[in-house]
Amino acid sequence: MDYPEIVDLVNTDPFVQTLLEAPIPMRLGYVGLDGHPRTVPVSYLWNGKAFVLATPTSAYKVRAIEAHPEVSFTVDTTDFPPLIMLGRGTAAVEIRQGLPQEHIDASRRAVGPERMPEWERTKRENTTEMAVITITPTHLTVCDFVTRFPPPAAVNASTHGADQGSTDTVD
Repeated sequence: MDYPEIVDLVNTDPFVQTLLEAPIPMRLGYVGLDGHPRTVPVSYLWNGKAFVLATPTSAYKVRAIEAHPEVSFTVDTTDFPPLIMLGRGTAAVEIRQGLPQEHIDASRRAVGPERMPEWERTKRENTTEMAVITITPTHLTVCDFVTRFPPPAAVNASTHGADQGSTDTVD
């Protein structure tokens, strides 16, 4: 699956839409400056073309992602059967002054409407700049365990393309 197909999948798939609307974080995987993998939960949004998140410019992940822009990510539910979107992509970092709108929008699901005004006021008062990280997906797998299951090992071994999920089961 190429980039336009990934974008179409994220923009139209009902299972993906459920994940994008849920108040659950993305688990972002990246390579640390020491060469070891890291995974952190982040608030994110999908802007119709890429996944976007914002973080303080002093965050370790900013320097690490600038050095190693290839990242992985997972968004999943904890109920049964789980919904899972996992992917890989290339991240770009942009430093912006103030509180980026993407950070506000990405945080809205987790913060909730009743706490959002106070959260935003406090963030604006205490934020002078942030790093906006944009992830262009290069691979995406969606598993709903009803119509799409984890792909067979041969697909997972692939280093290119994307998969919507296989109908084969994995042992």
